[in-house]
Amino acid sequence: MTALSILDLAPVPEGSDVSRALANTLDLARHAERLGYRRYWLAEHHNMPGIASAATSVVIGAVAAATRTIRVGAGGIMLPNHAPLVIAEQFGTLAALHPGRIDLGLGRAPGSDMATARALRRNLAGDADSFPQDVVELMHWFEPAEEGQRLRANPGEGQDVPIWILGSSTFGAQLAAHLGLPYAFASHFAPGEMMAAIRLYRETFRPSARLDRPYVMLGFNVFAAETDEAARLLFTSVQQAFVNLRTGRPGKLPPPVEGYAERLDPAARAMIDQALSCSAVGGPATVRDQMRAFVDRTGADELMITSQIWDHAARVRSLEILAETRADLAKAA
Repeated sequence: MTALSILDLAPVPEGSDVSRALANTLDLARHAERLGYRRYWLAEHHNMPGIASAATSVVIGAVAAATRTIRVGAGGIMLPNHAPLVIAEQFGTLAALHPGRIDLGLGRAPGSDMATARALRRNLAGDADSFPQDVVELMHWFEPAEEGQRLRANPGEGQDVPIWILGSSTFGAQLAAHLGLPYAFASHFAPGEMMAAIRLYRETFRPSARLDRPYVMLGFNVFAAETDEAARLLFTSVQQAFVNLRTGRPGKLPPPVEGYAERLDPAARAMIDQALSCSAVGGPATVRDQMRAFVDRTGADELMITSQIWDHAARVRSLEILAETRADLAKAA
């Protein structure tokens, strides 16, 4: 049975604020643990009014402290924004505080617009082109120190922090395969190269001390409600958010709007249909069938579920429905 996990962008809904958004994140994480989800990840984004997880490692620490058993991690840390040693120290600290529960997913995008990326750079030379070297350096900081080694990550050295490569193209797939690391693809918003990346990763994977065979996690949007109609209404919030972002108007997560997609011009409708094509939207039976079809098509080992829903109670219920659906699938198997 394909494992289910949660990617939380800590959405800030219109009419709310960051404090409420982060409180919702802690509440959702507790529900996720109770419902049996495997992981709870947060993503690094900057200069985004609708996302509250910019200080990703800080939020991860709060979520790990508010839960007891669920794995907590980054999906991901945008490594070009940081010195590898700093990330090793941050996640080494998290792993020391919460042994056996911390994951570290790494991406090479800035998680922001280019002006913000320039403001975030740790030095004038830091950029995405050095991502493979930075990943290798970061892995080194987690290894036990050698005799005479002067620079060490403390905390970090010798910590068992699983590292994942994140991506939305074949570049990350190649790197993950070469290093023998698990691979997470951002199909929840950029599915274009998904199948090519999965195939390349599996065909070229080289076993390592960290992983003996390929392991693929795929992003997948779920908007579940009691009926198909109610779920489609919930879905309009993320549709609006995507259109706003792609037209240079990022903001807080909008409330649902009846018939939103039907009123869009053809180009905007095609854009969101493509970007959000890896989604299950509907009542329990519809979500079950759409999720099963996606897993059958991709062979995913794990799905990283994201649900950008304006109303927090509806978001919790969506994840409850998905967990119930998964239980039904397990019984049927």
